[in-house]
Amino acid sequence: MGKKATKAADNMYYLARSEAAQNDTDLSSREKAAEIIGIDRTRLARIELDTIAPYPEEVKAMAEVYNTPELCNSYCARECPIGKTSVKEVTIDDFDRLALKVLGSLKDIDSLRTSLIAISEDGIIEESERPAFQEILDSLEKISTNAKALQLWAMKNIRLRSE
Repeated sequence: MGKKATKAADNMYYLARSEAAQNDTDLSSREKAAEIIGIDRTRLARIELDTIAPYPEEVKAMAEVYNTPELCNSYCARECPIGKTSVKEVTIDDFDRLALKVLGSLKDIDSLRTSLIAISEDGIIEESERPAFQEILDSLEKISTNAKALQLWAMKNIRLRSE
């Protein structure tokens, strides 16, 4: 990629374009990248310089063009007013590391199932059951986060589609 944009060095959209430019030289130019994405060059510059926030459809287009599906997750977790409260940002590791994280988070699934059945059988979560219920919720969050990271890895590396 040509000249490094030092003002944009920490911007996730700039970093994604820089990484993508290693495989597609058209993306090394902000002008050409903007054309491919379908937005104005100055708008892309302002997004990469953090002077404006991108629209969701722009993030989606960048994620597709740059082959960085994690951009959508990061946008939702960091910038979307609704997503900030409900979406957890995930980190994509190497496949073997992600597989181990998923398997590790699933290792106690039988005990979680048993606890959830015990807590829910009377239809009420009693005060004494709340700590166990919170542990179930925490475990489910961990499973969900690890599964999402593995899904994003697959989308990025073997072009599996999210259904």
